[in-house]
Amino acid sequence: MGEPFVQVNNVAKRWNGQLGVQDISLSIPRGSFVALLGPSGCGKSTTLRLLSGLELPDEGTIVIDGNDVTYAAPADRNLSMVFQSYALFPHLNVTENVIFGLKVRKVNAEERKNKLRKALEITGLVGYEDRKPGELSGGQRQRVALARAIVANQPLCLMDEPLSNLDAKLRTSVRKDIKKLQIDLGITVVYVTHDQTEAMSMADIVVLMKDGEIQQAGTPQELYYKPLNTFVAEFVGDPPMALIDASVLPGIDNNIARIGLRAENTSVVGDGEGRLSCKVTECEFLGSETHVGLAHPGTKGLTVILPGLCNIEVGENMDITFSNDDLHFFDFAGQRLAQNAGKPATKN
Repeated sequence: MGEPFVQVNNVAKRWNGQLGVQDISLSIPRGSFVALLGPSGCGKSTTLRLLSGLELPDEGTIVIDGNDVTYAAPADRNLSMVFQSYALFPHLNVTENVIFGLKVRKVNAEERKNKLRKALEITGLVGYEDRKPGELSGGQRQRVALARAIVANQPLCLMDEPLSNLDAKLRTSVRKDIKKLQIDLGITVVYVTHDQTEAMSMADIVVLMKDGEIQQAGTPQELYYKPLNTFVAEFVGDPPMALIDASVLPGIDNNIARIGLRAENTSVVGDGEGRLSCKVTECEFLGSETHVGLAHPGTKGLTVILPGLCNIEVGENMDITFSNDDLHFFDFAGQRLAQNAGKPATKN
């Protein structure tokens, strides 16, 4: 694959001794879509600001396209940014907002016109050229911000939760637009989000963070099917992976503390026929399927997915079973163990 387009090496940032991020290392291939995912305060926006030059690291180095930009100004990093707040000038119309950066850089009028036309066509804003931001919907304003990033024609685009101000239906639509733009333009995107659906559906590489550190970086499939620790297991997936104390299932090796189980690998069986006998705690109808929450001593987050509408009373008994091949094993530090690390018996 050659040299990475963006290389972050052991970067750390602190404010007045308080940790922002530490030991952040990333290799981002050219033309990839990378999502920085995690809960509020995990350091994902700080990481993006370090990439952009809006913050400077206390330790480590940042290299973009072979150039060490660790302490370079944002304008010298050959990147564009799309913000959650859109960052549009309210007194300027769509055209003026989109080409503002080009005028500042003294790009000639003919080139500005050509780039504007292309960007408006790509973002579906043809016909809106003379409107001010106040006359646009939230989705249209975000498209203006995207058009501005497109005309900048930079190989790297940083996006900081750009869809969080949009309603759910519009988020889905604009999400598809952004992914298509990234592919069509061949640009590298680093995208901050707290929404795992955005990250898992858009990104080639998901970087999951917690408390200023990277917990796992890999494809969406790797994070879902092979979580490196219990935090990743519980964060990724809807419903998240259930965790079962090793003591609940017989025949578990002593080095295993907890066992992970996905809802789709869990089946309902007749009374007395299951590996775990549980109590129903909730029943959530989602249209094509129903998620049934279950309680059993020594377990957390047990869920079974049933097709269609299922009305099950809270407090009912439900027996479940599962295959040993679908279990995930974690040690006492919460770290993943080999899939065959334990050989639990087939009956509780």
